[in-house]
Amino acid sequence: MPAFLEKDLRAEAAKKGMKGRRADRYVYGAMNRMGAMRGNKETAKGAEMQRKHDAKAGRTKRRK
Repeated sequence: MPAFLEKDLRAEAAKKGMKGRRADRYVYGAMNRMGAMRGNKETAKGAEMQRKHDAKAGRTKRRK
C-alpha cells in the first residue's frame, strides 16, 4: 500500500479525533475509494503513486 498516503490519512484521522477501528476504516476506505487499494491488496495505481512519491523524495528503493 502507499505508505506515504497511509501516514497522511492516519494523521488526518487523528486530527478529526478518530482512533482504533474507526481510524482504520477511514484510512483504508479512503484508499479504496481513490483506487490505491482494492480490498486489502494494493492496486497498480497505488504502486505507481508510491513509486512517484519515492522518486520525488529522492529514494530509489521502496520502504515498508
